[in-house]
Amino acid sequence: MHDPISDLLTRIRNASQARHADVTVPHSRMKESIARLLKEEGYLTDVQVEGDKVKTLKLALKYQGRRNAITGLRQISTPGLRRYVGAGNVPRVLGGMGVAILSTPKGIVSGLEARRQNVGGELICYVW
Repeated sequence: MHDPISDLLTRIRNASQARHADVTVPHSRMKESIARLLKEEGYLTDVQVEGDKVKTLKLALKYQGRRNAITGLRQISTPGLRRYVGAGNVPRVLGGMGVAILSTPKGIVSGLEARRQNVGGELICYVW
């Protein structure tokens, strides 16, 4: 697998469109940080790390009635073309209704938190 972040986002997108209750993905610390940020922002209900030697992430998807909490996911930075933003240029997703996820020197943070901390970094994805 060349791009684990793209794999994570695609698995979440596919599971939510198929209305699955949860999705399992291979574990990495970056994927876990992104999943925990999505849980804090209200897009997932639970994030669990399972296994001892071979770890996996079990993500419980959130639904509001029959509607999915995640209506869209878009990867911005790819292995072939990294996208970086400065502290003053952190984008707003759908006028503040969505979340931009950034990898900064202070860890994986949302766009709002990056503006608060006045840090820039690699723009990973948009979620709305």
